[in-house]
Amino acid sequence: MANFTAQDVKNLREQTGCGMMDCKKALTESDGNFEKAVEFLREKGLAAAAKKASRIAAEGMVYAVADNAKKVGVVLEVNAETDFVAKNDMFKDFVKDVAQVIMDQNPADVDALLACQMGDTTVDAALKDKILVIGENIKIRRFTRYEGPCAAYIHAGGTHAVLVSFNTSDEIAANPAFEACGKDVCMQIAAVNPSYVRESDVPADVIEKEKEILLAQIESDPKNANKPAQVKEKMITGKIGKYYKENCLVDQEFVKDPDLTVGKYVEKVAGQLGGSIEIVKFERYEKGEGLEKRADDFASEVASMMK
Repeated sequence: MANFTAQDVKNLREQTGCGMMDCKKALTESDGNFEKAVEFLREKGLAAAAKKASRIAAEGMVYAVADNAKKVGVVLEVNAETDFVAKNDMFKDFVKDVAQVIMDQNPADVDALLACQMGDTTVDAALKDKILVIGENIKIRRFTRYEGPCAAYIHAGGTHAVLVSFNTSDEIAANPAFEACGKDVCMQIAAVNPSYVRESDVPADVIEKEKEILLAQIESDPKNANKPAQVKEKMITGKIGKYYKENCLVDQEFVKDPDLTVGKYVEKVAGQLGGSIEIVKFERYEKGEGLEKRADDFASEVASMMK
């Protein structure tokens, strides 16, 4: 029997980032020789993980969770190579565990997150272990963490996820009606995709650019090109108002009740609960947003395997 201890396994795991069972196997195969075990893992484990790391990972899932007892919420994206992995319970559990680490340990960024403790290992080591077990490249792409009352929503098993931060009292945050309101706001954001919370959040340069575009449109229209400058200005003002209604969350028509804006809906719920509720900020993640997608399809993949 190979001569090594549990501490040797722990040391090898910390140095290489491989899973516990992989480290145990490496020490067994190497008769307890630490250097040979490291070499074994590089050949069998880390080399495989490095090879997978070069492959495109634009599938996977986005996930959001809020814990108003702890006054914290998280939204994150973890990518894999195929959408099949997003349905894998091991992958989904890993994403949930990573979200819990972010909630509890508040890392500054993804690099800091990878160094965080997850059970008896690190997030980075657990990630490498999942790559080896699942057989696909997996990447923790991004996350956002809010403190205070929050609401979270996940659409279609992880294609879209939304996290919203609110300013309200502890009493209201603990009320089920607030939770329902928060979910409604999250679903609005998922469906309509606003860019800002309110008008005051829109940068001045964005409005100026929008005005330039609108003026160019007016002047290129033969019916409006010769109108007085003040008339054109009024037309632009009206169109900017429409821009706010389309792009600012609180000014948007509430999907569940078109007679209300989202802002009026939140005010209505706050009044019913005897207090105030303010939407502070939000994050909306879409799986694979902005990432390069794999060009091959399932048919060609199967065909390539048959050759």
